[in-house]
Amino acid sequence: MYRIGQIVEGIVTGIQAYGAFVQIDAETSGLIHISELSDGYVKNINTIIKVKDKVRVKILDIDPNTHQLRLSFKALEINHRKARPKMKDVPQQNQKGFSSIKEALPNWIEEAKERMKHA
Repeated sequence: MYRIGQIVEGIVTGIQAYGAFVQIDAETSGLIHISELSDGYVKNINTIIKVKDKVRVKILDIDPNTHQLRLSFKALEINHRKARPKMKDVPQQNQKGFSSIKEALPNWIEEAKERMKHA
């Protein structure tokens, strides 16, 4: 009946320190693990959702034996934080990197040999 990736609505029926239980229909329930409530740190689940709240959640997984759902609240959350730029998008001011080490290495080896001769 339900499938992974589907977005469903349900009612929060219980809250524990590790997550919130959601009743989807008369026969189907699931758990939103605390890590699936928000992208940020969650100190108190009740600051995000409460018992009897109607919530929209995304189905992450379905237990084939019990038909219990693993749900995510944060998967539907709009992230207002600015996305971090990818390294390829960041302008490179100084292009030294490993090539400068490769170029300097022969000199370092010669300097080390000279120090060893005098030691």
